[in-house]
Amino acid sequence: MNRDTQLLHQAAARCLAYPDGDFHADVPLLRAALAPLRGRPADTLRLFLEQATALTPTTLAEHYVRVFDFGRRACLYLTWWTDGDTRRRGGALVRFKEHYRAHGFTWDSDELPDFLPAVLEFAAASGSDALLREHRPALELLRLGLAEDGTPYAQVLDAVCATLPGPSARDRAAALALAAGGPPTEEVGLATAPYGHLRQLPLLTGGRR
Repeated sequence: MNRDTQLLHQAAARCLAYPDGDFHADVPLLRAALAPLRGRPADTLRLFLEQATALTPTTLAEHYVRVFDFGRRACLYLTWWTDGDTRRRGGALVRFKEHYRAHGFTWDSDELPDFLPAVLEFAAASGSDALLREHRPALELLRLGLAEDGTPYAQVLDAVCATLPGPSARDRAAALALAAGGPPTEEVGLATAPYGHLRQLPLLTGGRR
């Protein structure tokens, strides 16, 4: 993965985090970082920044909560799409932490490790997009759900998906199966922090070894 893609993933991570005061303070930096980049992903992120900053900070924050806290089609936790609220999701979350550790990073947050902004942050820091590729069907369903909702956040998912290789036949089949059946359901008491509680990135500590 090249440096431009890593920068795009870091910018997308910031755009998908809760739009607090730090986000609005970072907008000029994000625009400056994206300015020299060419291609669809950068253009799409620039479009998101235009649409997002056209709203007042309060309106954007309320919109974020409506889309991500209450929209089941807009879940930012990647293993929810494949494992739902089932017992096997715990193992999937452990594998995320192990993947981070294998690249020299330690998970340092009360958030779940499959939270998309954190996965994007990891991809930017490590240069590995393996987790994004592995969960490509979930990303595509999230992208489609946001597009149908008409939210500016759809632009961010468009940008993320555009940085990845075109979906394979297997990815398409997996996405269709998820769309048809929905995530598995099984109440196991798994606690998930509301999206609106995320205020700061980064969520990882350490560095590449």
